[in-house]
Amino acid sequence: MDETALAGFETKTVTPEIRGLQDEMQRTFESFREANDMRLDELERRMTGDVVTSDKVDRIAAALDAQNQRIERLALKEMRPALGQDRARRGEPASEHKSAFERYVRGGDETALRRFEEKAMSNLTGADGGFLVPDETETEIGRRLASISPIRSIAAVRTVSSAVLKKPFAISGAESGWVSEAADREQTAAPQLAELSFPTMELYAMPAATATLLDDAAVDIDRWIGEEVEQAFAAQEGSAFVNGDGVSKPKGFMTYAKADESAWAWGKVGTISTGANGAFAEGEAADALIDLVYALKAGYRQNASFVMNRKTQGSVRKLKDEDGNYLWLPPASAGARATLMGFPIVEAEDMPNIATGNCAIAFGDFQRFYLVVDRQGVRVLRDPYSAKPYVLFYTTKRVGGGIQDFDAAKLLDFSA
Repeated sequence: MDETALAGFETKTVTPEIRGLQDEMQRTFESFREANDMRLDELERRMTGDVVTSDKVDRIAAALDAQNQRIERLALKEMRPALGQDRARRGEPASEHKSAFERYVRGGDETALRRFEEKAMSNLTGADGGFLVPDETETEIGRRLASISPIRSIAAVRTVSSAVLKKPFAISGAESGWVSEAADREQTAAPQLAELSFPTMELYAMPAATATLLDDAAVDIDRWIGEEVEQAFAAQEGSAFVNGDGVSKPKGFMTYAKADESAWAWGKVGTISTGANGAFAEGEAADALIDLVYALKAGYRQNASFVMNRKTQGSVRKLKDEDGNYLWLPPASAGARATLMGFPIVEAEDMPNIATGNCAIAFGDFQRFYLVVDRQGVRVLRDPYSAKPYVLFYTTKRVGGGIQDFDAAKLLDFSA
């Protein structure tokens, strides 16, 4: 979670609890450095590490992960308003669509929603039934997903009204050059264009509620739906954006064809080898990461991030440069990310672990590398019959995704 992911939320002062956790994390990292330095000294002196020291390093590393996750949860909670809070604070009544939708959700009354449909001259019901949620609810669900879905938080996001987004892309870039004011303009070469297609697929969640919950007027129904579906949507999205096969789900960036950077071509993702199977080459871990960073063109490096899972981050946390400085540093402030070699780290649990032949670390400008396509409209179908006495809410949205610029990111391949 970073500031860009939270841009849609009202900024609040960092609470004493978050500030205290941030200070505690800094102290924990100091303890981690001391313990890991001791482990490295033992390896140099004895050619083997002490089990007690290694266990201590692992425990402190786990504590760092837990503290960082707690800080992120608290920061998100402080910066995320309840649905409809802005309108209520200004003393404005709920919109007609929102009021009609709440009556449908609470009691199954479709009359007001159908009347709203006729008044708006729009088709809100689909072939499978259900109604579109109000605009403010859909917007807030999108904001929540951007905060907790790791790839969505750094990727480009486009909202469309059709089932497929087709986007032309100039592989060779636009033709350009210098010319004097009165000189003839030479005809430019025809650009190399590729048409990229991003179909949207249906993603669903089915939260359940009791009649007591729905009858309670103090419960913010919009907020409840948003909180219930956000975790389910984020988990499914996170997996698909990384490893999706493109069949009834978005195509993940790890499933595209890969090629060594020396033989890279459009349509493939470039890779850099560590020089060792299932590990960094002995004494050359920093060099492999530097090679990965500088395999990316300067224009992409400015907004680049590392993407890896928690286990891989635990491994790179122990790495040092030639001067003995740790390459990994904890977040400088609440809501910021940990950094590796000065670039932010995005933790995506669906990335592969370090193993022979696995590309466990991605590095690139994901705003230009990966595109998330949201089809406008989140639909809810109220079902009071299938799981009595509970009421189910079959909630669907359509999402697509895929690589839009194959030159904007590179992968670190753990192989010789």
